[in-house]
Amino acid sequence: MATLPESFSRVAFAHRALHDRSAGRPENSISAIKAAIAAGYGIEIDVQPSGDGQVMVFHDETLDRLTIEGGPINARSAAELTRIPLKGARDTIPTLAKVLKLVAGQVPLLIEIKDQDGAMGPGVGPLEQAVAGVLAGYTGDVAVMSFNPHSMFHMARHAPDVPRGLTTSAWDPEDWGLPEGLCSRLRDIPDFDHVGACFISHEWRDLERPRVQEMVTTGVPVLCWTIRSPEEEAEARRMGASSVTFEGYLADPA
Repeated sequence: MATLPESFSRVAFAHRALHDRSAGRPENSISAIKAAIAAGYGIEIDVQPSGDGQVMVFHDETLDRLTIEGGPINARSAAELTRIPLKGARDTIPTLAKVLKLVAGQVPLLIEIKDQDGAMGPGVGPLEQAVAGVLAGYTGDVAVMSFNPHSMFHMARHAPDVPRGLTTSAWDPEDWGLPEGLCSRLRDIPDFDHVGACFISHEWRDLERPRVQEMVTTGVPVLCWTIRSPEEEAEARRMGASSVTFEGYLADPA
């Protein structure tokens, strides 16, 4: 089974790269990625599919919040998406292939695969296969994760040597818009072994949950999201976080 590289417990991860809209660095942009590399941070990014099945580095399902255009990201081709400017910057939406070429192993890269099922169900697979294809031959420290355990099951099939993890949380049904029964199940992280996960990235305010603390005690790397101050970082590390994903301040890189 793939294991998480040691570097993932040695650096802090810039959430959606080292973004700062006031400085012209939107989230998940090439400018934000370059800034994170220069500062020595690990980089956390999100991926969504284009309409022609390419892997785009972008958080939302729609273009409205982050770009000057609107509508679903998967309604546009990769060629179209790479020409759409991000708000407040000269950057456009990058492909994962472009990001890998830029990072080139300089810092660890943590890739969150956004749920394509819509309800954390089994309706996933094509994006995971595409991610595996883009990652083939990449030699830098990299890991993938998703809130949807089915996503990591597909990654195990298509890229068994790429470390994979589960993004986890308190799973409040009101926050997620999901049934309580499903949230209750996911809260216990029951799929960790089944999908061959080797780490979790957990909602930091919920780190004291017994299931999470059990993982800390047994040596499972527990990353966390999203830290927004040095005080929150200190508290998360006190609760056993091996690394933090941060934004809105400058964490200690190492």
